[in-house]
Amino acid sequence: MMGPETASGFGPPLPSEVRASLPLSSSSSSSSSPSIYRSAVSGDPLLFPSTSSFSSSSSFVDPPSYADAVFRPVEPQNGIDSTSGNATAFSRSGRASTSDYLEITVTDPQKENDSATSLVPGGGAYVTYLITTRVRVAATAYSVRRRFRDVVTLADRLAESYRGFFIPIRPDKNVVECQVMQKHEFVEQRRDALEKYLQRLATHPVVGCSEELRVFLRAQGKLPLSPTTDVASRMLDGAVRLPRQLFGDGAYGSVAPQEAVQPARGGRDLLRMFKELKQSVTNEWGGTKPLLVEEDKEFLERKGKIQELALQLNATSEQAEALVKAQHDTGEALGELGLAFIKLIKLENDEAIYVPQRVGAANTKILATAAVKASRFYRELNSQTIKHLQDTLHEYMGLMLSIRNAFSERSDALLTVQTLLSDLTSLHARAEKIESASARVFGRDDSRIQKLEEIRRTIKVTEDAKDCATREYEKIKENNRNELERFDNERQDDFLSMLRGLAINQAGYFEKIADVWGTVARETSHYAKENC
Repeated sequence: MMGPETASGFGPPLPSEVRASLPLSSSSSSSSSPSIYRSAVSGDPLLFPSTSSFSSSSSFVDPPSYADAVFRPVEPQNGIDSTSGNATAFSRSGRASTSDYLEITVTDPQKENDSATSLVPGGGAYVTYLITTRVRVAATAYSVRRRFRDVVTLADRLAESYRGFFIPIRPDKNVVECQVMQKHEFVEQRRDALEKYLQRLATHPVVGCSEELRVFLRAQGKLPLSPTTDVASRMLDGAVRLPRQLFGDGAYGSVAPQEAVQPARGGRDLLRMFKELKQSVTNEWGGTKPLLVEEDKEFLERKGKIQELALQLNATSEQAEALVKAQHDTGEALGELGLAFIKLIKLENDEAIYVPQRVGAANTKILATAAVKASRFYRELNSQTIKHLQDTLHEYMGLMLSIRNAFSERSDALLTVQTLLSDLTSLHARAEKIESASARVFGRDDSRIQKLEEIRRTIKVTEDAKDCATREYEKIKENNRNELERFDNERQDDFLSMLRGLAINQAGYFEKIADVWGTVARETSHYAKENC
């Protein structure tokens, strides 16, 4: 005998702690069971589709029904209409979001012209997007217009200010794709990508509270954030500076403390880039061990597991796509079967002479209608499968890139410290050599004294830079540690929610499909009685 807490054989019983918390009701099981199940799974918006276009016909199996839970409307949360899809971005897996932002939407793309930046009429055209933000404080709303270049500026500033954090990857520029695709299609895809990107930034516990994001979302008019200098300009500055570093005062060749907190690959300091490249090659192929190495064994183990997770996510995504394709093909096959039966029925009706022929055609129509309905359910099931499986998997595959960038920042910071330590070792050796040579010479050698003072100044600057680089490295290590802990907690919740949502939707839709075929079986049951 099946217990009242099961879903008609389609799912597991409710947990005991959930059943214990449910209020007793004197209503019949057929009316109370769906509400019981809704109570058990409420608070997890990923478990319910946002819309429901299904009939309220009762299932042929015993209640409570998974379908009643799956197809019920989602209650608004925090004053946001959850059916819009915006709230789920701020509350994945039902977790309470700590973000100050209730809702971020990107809408109304408009083409604008900037004649000041182009000599060709219409050549300076670009698209701006209306970004509307609702915050928790008094439900205040802000609306600003931003272009994609502003998003690039925001991403660059965040990358500079929050090294070591798992910062979401911004959408690519895709200039070639923009030229190949239809304009409206490209703009819509970019609009959707920007909206998801900003929503992910807002949910980050650190980036979501940043001044950079606040200014981007609230400051009216032109974006106050200054854009990062482009790579070509930085390389030109580095080329101008290189001769002074090589042939000028020794201090020119040292790393300034304020520069040591940023990676060398920016291009402004070519000499530093060459030094760090040399240090990297020495670490890989040299016979000597660096003066400072990564000693966090736990981090190295977790880094290896993250790499394995990235591979498993790719494999799982492929299998999810195979499941989606199989469900799509099943739905298409059922739809074609139903249409084929409908054509057959039309032919039977046109040529029918006797009443039994028309009765048989009517019964066949029941089967054809059921096949078409089942086909529609399969298509809707497929859209929910994509929502639960592919959306989550693709989000985490993108997160793998963020994690890889954070780990690279850690490696870059360590390489900077290693290079500065190597420079200090060389400088101290040169100073000792000059001092030793001066001690063997009678009288005052002004040139050697001047050279020694120059090296000592360089040592002082390099020591300061090394201290700054070391602090930056330790800060990035701490950021990595906190982010990995957060990642482990959220990943467990997100994957559990993904699997629960998938299971409940699969059970709910297949119950609907079973209801369709059960109706056919009941309406054609007289054939079995006649044959007995």
